[in-house]
Amino acid sequence: MRPYELMVIVSGALDENAAHGWVAQVTKTVTSVGGTVHGTPDWWGRRRLAYPINKQNDGYYAVFNISAAGGALDEVERTLRLSDDVLRHKLLRLPDHEAQRRGMLPAGAAK
Repeated sequence: MRPYELMVIVSGALDENAAHGWVAQVTKTVTSVGGTVHGTPDWWGRRRLAYPINKQNDGYYAVFNISAAGGALDEVERTLRLSDDVLRHKLLRLPDHEAQRRGMLPAGAAK
């Protein structure tokens, strides 16, 4: 299992309940492909975008800490890419020392 960080920006045109629904949807999709979401997703709420995306100036931000096998999150990224409600997403593989600091790896597992 590899540690990842996933940031999702959902359209600010949605109401907050619909944006929270996306958090639940991403969590459900990650678990369906065999991954796990560590802790609760970090909900940043509605924020002003640095520049307009699809003629929108606001978006709801959420950050997930995920453990999954390599390549398992391809379907999650595909779902996010195809959705009209998701303005941007970014999936990063975390270095082992950062994953250990966040409590995603046991102590001593970092190389």
